[in-house]
Amino acid sequence: MLDDVVAVLACPHCGADLDRAGNSLRCAANHVFDIARQGYVSLLPGGTKVVGDTAAMVAARAEFLDSGHYAPIADAVASAVAPLEGCVVDIGAGTGYYLARALADSDRVGVALDVSKYACRRAAKAHPRMGAAVADAWQMLPLRTGAASAVLNVFAPRNAAEMHRVLRPGGQLVVVVPNPGHLGDLVSELGLLNVDERKQERLTEQLADHFDLVSQETREFRLSLSPEEAESVVAMGPSAWHADPEDLRARIADLPTPLAPAASVTVARYARRG
Repeated sequence: MLDDVVAVLACPHCGADLDRAGNSLRCAANHVFDIARQGYVSLLPGGTKVVGDTAAMVAARAEFLDSGHYAPIADAVASAVAPLEGCVVDIGAGTGYYLARALADSDRVGVALDVSKYACRRAAKAHPRMGAAVADAWQMLPLRTGAASAVLNVFAPRNAAEMHRVLRPGGQLVVVVPNPGHLGDLVSELGLLNVDERKQERLTEQLADHFDLVSQETREFRLSLSPEEAESVVAMGPSAWHADPEDLRARIADLPTPLAPAASVTVARYARRG
């Protein structure tokens, strides 16, 4: 893990700065966190009980994203942070795919935070200037106050107060959410979970006290998926917790190929207030 990454991390127990001590990170209060051999560190407070993405879900996400199907979304995220210098933090980073694109062609460092250790294992290796830490988005983030120049939030939970705290003055938040109708053909044919019609409205309410909207754009594009890739789309999202794999595979096999659902997302930039 890079020293530049360690320099922005904070102890999840007391909020103090963390420093490297061999293959561990340690704060002044002597809280110690071992760096795993895969390169990530778990910064979950003791006793935290959370359910992150499984190894199978993370593998499905990695396979799908590495195939480039969501490259238009990654390009939009990278463009949004291109003018900014300093550390980029991705909350709910998954495999680190979007953060890696945001770090390309720059000298910035990045921190990928995700509650799944399987995701962090992959994120730790997604880019040479990226570090990864297991963390819960709903608790105090293990980051120093004002450490980030940009925060990414792509299809992930949003803790507005904590995102505001870790952003420096002048920092920006980039949020990507699916629109109603996102992958609609697959959703209707396979009986998957629908996107909440009030998602954008709820996002505005969540961020209203801490951020001001700077820009907002819709990205829509058509996918071309094999049956196996369609399975990956389902397996990497929230429907994976509800769908029976064998039943899903059988229903996908009955659909015409290639499958061509439309992707529709909103990419929004917000300025930190205050």
